Amino acid sequence: MVDYSILKQSGHSKEDNMVKELAFVVYSVRDVPRATAFYRDVVGLKPGELSSHDWVEFNLGNATFALDGAGEGVGMPPGHSNGAAFEVDDIHAMRQKLKDAGTDLTDVHELAPCWICFAKDPEGNRFSIHQSKNVH
Repeated sequence: MVDYSILKQSGHSKEDNMVKELAFVVYSVRDVPRATAFYRDVVGLKPGELSSHDWVEFNLGNATFALDGAGEGVGMPPGHSNGAAFEVDDIHAMRQKLKDAGTDLTDVHELAPCWICFAKDPEGNRFSIHQSKNVH
């Protein structure tokens, strides 16, 4: 257990050490142009400003989704990334769009707060599409 009294004595609070937001998620890929086309044209992500032959960023509100063509060199083998969940307005329409593009994906699962569908990109990286039941 962290003793926060030590932080207060040093002039710091536990809030000083809090994570503010998610900065980015990066997926390792072998073929950056193919992966870029998939996430841009099929998933519908908007490319960001940073782009090179081995790194592409997509803007997602307050976070960035990136594709890294050099990840294998730092221990991130292509096809093993996972965890990105993209929020959508209509999960069934998005699932159909992914299916029509030949994407490997599951059925839509209903959970108490949301609907979710799991998929793989052309490299085998896993991601999900998600639709919250909460109206913002």
